[in-house]
Amino acid sequence: MGANPRPGRLSGGRSGARRSGVEGAVAWLPTLLRGRPQRRVDLIRLPRTRREQALWLVIVDASASTRRHQALSDAKGLLAQLFEDAYRQRVRLALLTASGGAARWQRHGMKAGASMQPWLDALGAGGGTPLFDALAQARDWLSERSKRNPGESQRVLILTDGRVKDLPSLQPMNSPSVVIDIERGPIRLGRAAQIARALEADYRHIDDPQ
Repeated sequence: MGANPRPGRLSGGRSGARRSGVEGAVAWLPTLLRGRPQRRVDLIRLPRTRREQALWLVIVDASASTRRHQALSDAKGLLAQLFEDAYRQRVRLALLTASGGAARWQRHGMKAGASMQPWLDALGAGGGTPLFDALAQARDWLSERSKRNPGESQRVLILTDGRVKDLPSLQPMNSPSVVIDIERGPIRLGRAAQIARALEADYRHIDDPQ
């Protein structure tokens, strides 16, 4: 996704038209939530003159299975880009990891910045896959936060290889969501796609063309 914003045309009046949202920075997460962009016009851009209060909640499956075929390593590369986008767009981040015996909160709606990189560098994989515990916690937390911040735009990004033993009944997150499948290898279970359908979330694989 290497498209760069270009200056828009001026029209009407001495100073030209007010710059519209299509001229701002690319909002990658909302763009991905609408599906893989095929053309420049598919990119969602933030207005230069006004930015809505926004939160991205990122759930990272860091279970032992994500060590395979550099799955977590590549996911960290995607997260680094996401954090950079959040910083440029002044989006708040909430981070929740699913590894070991329970889901763990890493950030609660903090501003993105340089402090994210040490955490990302130290992120490792191990233990079980408490992904569904993470999803339940995230849903409850977003519900409470929505009551305190009714004007906030919330998005959910879930990175997982989908390697879970059982797939329970899941409820949608009540916010636009996308599941990024990081499963790699010659034999794939394909459960991340099932999780996306159950959550009524968009789905894409990390290897899909961008």
